[in-house]
Amino acid sequence: MNGENRLNLSVGMEVMVVEKQNQKNGVLTFGVIAKVLTKSSSHPYGIKVMLEDGKVGRVKEIVKK
Repeated sequence: MNGENRLNLSVGMEVMVVEKQNQKNGVLTFGVIAKVLTKSSSHPYGIKVMLEDGKVGRVKEIVKK
């Protein structure tokens, strides 16, 4: 599953996100969703979320529900 649709995501899910500073090199960061930030139902680059450690990024991959 990918992170382009908001319905696929919920607080507490383990995901891989790309942070703003890593968008060009594609480095992914692992974390647990604390808050879903994107209001629209979908986004072509991934739904923006805040992780429990405070990092913000766009979801590229769902690891575990």
